[in-house]
Amino acid sequence: ARKAGRDPREIILVAVTKYAEPEDILELLRLGHQDFGENRVLQLAQRAVMVREHLARRKAAPSAARAHDEALDALGSTAPEIVRWHMIGHLQRNKARKAVEHARLIHSLDTFRLAEELQTIGLKRERVIEVLLQVNCSGEASKSGVPLPAAMTVAEQIEQMAYLRLRGVMTMAPHIEPGQDDAPVRVAFERARALFEEMRAAGLGEGQCNILSMGMSADFPLAIEMGANIVRIGSAIFGQGQGDTTTAAP
Repeated sequence: ARKAGRDPREIILVAVTKYAEPEDILELLRLGHQDFGENRVLQLAQRAVMVREHLARRKAAPSAARAHDEALDALGSTAPEIVRWHMIGHLQRNKARKAVEHARLIHSLDTFRLAEELQTIGLKRERVIEVLLQVNCSGEASKSGVPLPAAMTVAEQIEQMAYLRLRGVMTMAPHIEPGQDDAPVRVAFERARALFEEMRAAGLGEGQCNILSMGMSADFPLAIEMGANIVRIGSAIFGQGQGDTTTAAP
């Protein structure tokens, strides 16, 4: 952040726990980290419940009991009171309800039909759901997201939904091999930033459109340089898992 002339305090690091072991998550909690993300709804639910139960046990247990409970004591005094979970992966409509139960912010609203489903869930729960519009800024067919030319129209439609609050934009950079020119990544990030600024200028999100989520383990320094204030980092923290090689690691 400092290399790019940015204040580190204005950037949120979402630790993506796709490849993390439970003890890795607890170690970050011990260090006071608050923001965690998951690609899959089932894992999101399981890990959110695990963390919530650990924090509740620590809060309820007397200090003497914590000293004799390694799992509780390992959290340390700097463990946060509240953990924010982020749903960052592709979200199917039939799993949206479960995601909303656990996620503080949905990064991957990528179709109008999903927006309608989330609006229905919010109405039934009488809860405003905070979302980012995922936009395909690279043009790659393998990437999810609203096509860039349609993004502002979809954003304006979301703005009319009483139980959704549009907080900003999320995008994924195009895949490049190590050593390749990063120009395509820069172009995608610049497109996302331009859309984000257009949405802010239009006053979307009731004045709370202030999140630009872009950058993963391979490209987060460039994303920060280009204006991201949320980066989603998994393998650079936890390492690359062995069981899933079908998608690029966050």
